[in-house]
Amino acid sequence: MKISQLEYFCAVSQYHSITQAAQKLYVTQPAISNAIRELEKEFSVNLFTRSKNHLTLTNEGELFYQKASALLQLIRQTSSQLYDLGKQIFPVKVGIPPLLSTLFFPEILIAFHECYPNIPVELFEYGSIRAASLVQEEYLDLAFVNMHFYDVDNMNTYQILSEHIVFCVSAKHHLAQEKNITIEMLKDEPLIMYNTDSVQNATLSALFESVGIKPNIIMHASQLYTIKKFVSENLGGACLYSSILNDCPDFIQIPIIPLITQDIGLVWKKGKYINSSVEHFISFIKKHTGKFFPPQ
Repeated sequence: MKISQLEYFCAVSQYHSITQAAQKLYVTQPAISNAIRELEKEFSVNLFTRSKNHLTLTNEGELFYQKASALLQLIRQTSSQLYDLGKQIFPVKVGIPPLLSTLFFPEILIAFHECYPNIPVELFEYGSIRAASLVQEEYLDLAFVNMHFYDVDNMNTYQILSEHIVFCVSAKHHLAQEKNITIEMLKDEPLIMYNTDSVQNATLSALFESVGIKPNIIMHASQLYTIKKFVSENLGGACLYSSILNDCPDFIQIPIIPLITQDIGLVWKKGKYINSSVEHFISFIKKHTGKFFPPQ
């Protein structure tokens, strides 16, 4: 039994697909298939029930997955502790949704590197839901997220600021003169929504559903530049964090009533060993929150 075999097996267990596991791990499909066959042969068990384009764990596979996951977590934690003893510096892997990156970076990154010039930081753009999931899977160390998702209580959290969502339109939009709007008033409006793995999108979708409205979504976007372009051309409106629009004087921000608040913060996995690089990053964010995001 090799560590790589356990990693391949666990990836297939999570994605129910050798193809997806290979893509995530950047290895070939035959390498993963061979690893699983070798594990099944070594321990004389069938780990998966195979059907067309889908793999399901057998009862023995479920138990094997629990044991393998625990072993891999112990190996990662032990490795981090030993590398810390040797003073080897690991990069801090941080997930962040594209819209939030306009709030947090590059200013925070520049300031962090001034304090800790030898600690590299790697940024990965994902929606809040996906970023939090990758933190739990230990592919990421930390993530800046919208903290209004269902299992946030299962993670360590640090709230950085509280935001609210506004309806953003161009000055030419027919609602531009409104002092405020309700969700019901957006019933037939062309909308540019954020991508589907975002908490913001899930929040708005739930609000529309609660009043029996099927929104007229003309686009799901992940980049703020694209959303701004569509809004500026008066192709539709967008629901965005108010702070994002501070540098957009030509856009009209219309408050939504009742107010839709969202807590933005940092999350990391409970029970995981935190190496010194990650610990420095968390401490830096906690210490400098007021500097970058003064109370509103």
